[in-house]
Amino acid sequence: MNTDKHSQNLKKEDYLSHIAFDSVIFGFNGKDLKILVLQYHNTGLFALPGGFVRRNESLDEAVAKGVVERTGIDNIYLEQFQTFGGLDRFDSKAMERILEMNGLDPKANEWLLDRFISIAYYALINFEEVNPVPDALADSIDWYSFDELPPLMMDHLEIVQKALETLRSNLDRKLLGMNLLPEKFTMRELQSVYEKIMGEPFKRTAFHRKMLATNALIRHEKRFTGGAHRAPYLYSFKNSFIENQ
Repeated sequence: MNTDKHSQNLKKEDYLSHIAFDSVIFGFNGKDLKILVLQYHNTGLFALPGGFVRRNESLDEAVAKGVVERTGIDNIYLEQFQTFGGLDRFDSKAMERILEMNGLDPKANEWLLDRFISIAYYALINFEEVNPVPDALADSIDWYSFDELPPLMMDHLEIVQKALETLRSNLDRKLLGMNLLPEKFTMRELQSVYEKIMGEPFKRTAFHRKMLATNALIRHEKRFTGGAHRAPYLYSFKNSFIENQ
């Protein structure tokens, strides 16, 4: 849990009590899978982007707004995957330090030092299209590879691990790669999305057969970049399939 860009003006009565959200924003450019992480000002503390839910907005609206503020991109695929309420979510000393290092009085913002239950979402975007913006209490926000994440505060590493597990388990059902591919793509490009997200290689023939068996793809003309015999076919997702996701 972290505060949003209007943190200095947060008033307890404007927000739902003890409810926060955290967003695991996956970035994929066709080659590398990364996660968006921010660092709090003068603390050395790293966290996932997140925030609170206003009384006059829905949870989904709050999360979508938070993602737009951090990435500048709207209309992003977002999925709620788990609620986190363990005792390791409660770290009043860390939050007190964050407030103090930003010149804010912890006593005046005492409600932020209390225990919060966090509802977690994940998003999947192309990180090359994003210029990340930190929130008001953060020095920086940047993309990190999963195996090179900085030490995350509280239970945020657990949240990331669960988000990756959920992303992988949903990949066949939702074909999330469609958010990262051009309108028309090669089977090799689609396979690359699967391999990077799943963290393992696939045999080309078996993968092609599996994808075609989903009945979700339309085959188009070949992509001619060299000899005609080497040109791969282009594919796109059927509209009926996209509408059902």
